[in-house]
Amino acid sequence: MNQSGLPTPPPTSATSTSSPAQSSSNAAGQSASDVSLASIVATITSTSSHSQLNQYLRSCASKDVREVLLASILPGSQDPLTLLNARDHTLGMLYILSARLHTVTSDKPLWHHIESFCRDFIPEHARVAPDRVTLLATGIRQFAEVEGNPKLAIAPLSDLLAKYPPTLSHLTTIHPIFLTICVATRHFSAAIPVLAHSITTIDLSLSDLTYHDNLVYHYAGGIALAALKNWSAAEELFEICASSPGTAASAIQMEALKKLVLVQLIYRGKTSPPSKYMHPILMRLFKATPYASFTNAYPLQRDYLRTIVENEQQLFTNERTLGLITQALDRAPRWAIKKLTTTYLTLHLSDIGREVGISDENRVKSLILSMIECSEISAELSADGTVSFSDPPVKFEKTDVDRVLSQAQQQDALLVRLEKEMERNKEYLTKAVKSKDDAAWGPAMDEDGAFGDRPSGNWAEDMSFA
Repeated sequence: MNQSGLPTPPPTSATSTSSPAQSSSNAAGQSASDVSLASIVATITSTSSHSQLNQYLRSCASKDVREVLLASILPGSQDPLTLLNARDHTLGMLYILSARLHTVTSDKPLWHHIESFCRDFIPEHARVAPDRVTLLATGIRQFAEVEGNPKLAIAPLSDLLAKYPPTLSHLTTIHPIFLTICVATRHFSAAIPVLAHSITTIDLSLSDLTYHDNLVYHYAGGIALAALKNWSAAEELFEICASSPGTAASAIQMEALKKLVLVQLIYRGKTSPPSKYMHPILMRLFKATPYASFTNAYPLQRDYLRTIVENEQQLFTNERTLGLITQALDRAPRWAIKKLTTTYLTLHLSDIGREVGISDENRVKSLILSMIECSEISAELSADGTVSFSDPPVKFEKTDVDRVLSQAQQQDALLVRLEKEMERNKEYLTKAVKSKDDAAWGPAMDEDGAFGDRPSGNWAEDMSFA
């Protein structure tokens, strides 16, 4: 017996004189009857080597038996989590918590154990078992959903995500789980600290990531930012999702493309050319949707736009895009007026109303004054109802220049770091050399050429953008 009253740990702990390889072999060779939760907890509290402890916890019994043991209670109905703390026993608590959250017959851990672990764990220790971190994150989400209060998961997952990766620019499996909960519960602002960091690093040793994780994170992030009306950032995330290269186009990418186009109409009044990395089939499929008709008619054909919305309202509602469609429709007159400023120097209010589809001159006047006040246009309104347009004055503040220079320096430093990392990547160097050798035999076929000319022009979550 040791000081904690638990059985002396088996020879797999750090107190053994055998090597890690031998310890792993011994643990793997134990039968289920040789291992108990008490011996596991004793090993957790006495082993100082995290890699050796991780190897022991993985191989102390077969997978099914191990998970049942980890999810059980000590003799006398004592919760093993009361004997451990996150700072000293990060790895052990990670295994026990993740097992209890996923084992159907187990007693679920008290919520304060989950919160304290996510707040106090040592990230370097948890990174030894990245798959268990993923299990913990999914378990927290499922636990909160079973309790009928999904937003309960936001705080612990936020703490887990803030500590686990070296930086928030490292994509992990926690990112998409956290973002989908924020979107599903409409707690969009909770995602801002995470979304403020662009993803620049994918480290598979840090998380057992999949291609789908990347799509879900950027798609959910785009939804959250669009709901907060941060159009520029939402546009970027939807574009990353829609244009992430893959072997085939994904349904989630199609949903991202629809929302990307609508966000661009709201934010810019027009769409941007699609990324060259976007799968060609996405644009072909998009052209067959009502969204393409809406885009082509935007912003001048306002009556036709209303007709599209009325005829396809059920579709837009089912696809959770009606809120974005409505906002784009509401902003159409403003973008139509901005188009007029590039053609005319002066126009009467009645002429402007006729061009943008508003018959009431008072409404046109209010709209013009609102756009002048918001600096959307530079114009003067005379007493007789004549509007004189002019080019907006160019203003540069020193703080703006300093901010742009600082951003440029940060981006330059980031590109230099990424370039050095790429140069150390054996797979990248092999492909680069092969590409150079292929070029010696003639130009390589443009990827787009295999699919014809690229078209130009302009998992849905249960939410809307009202």
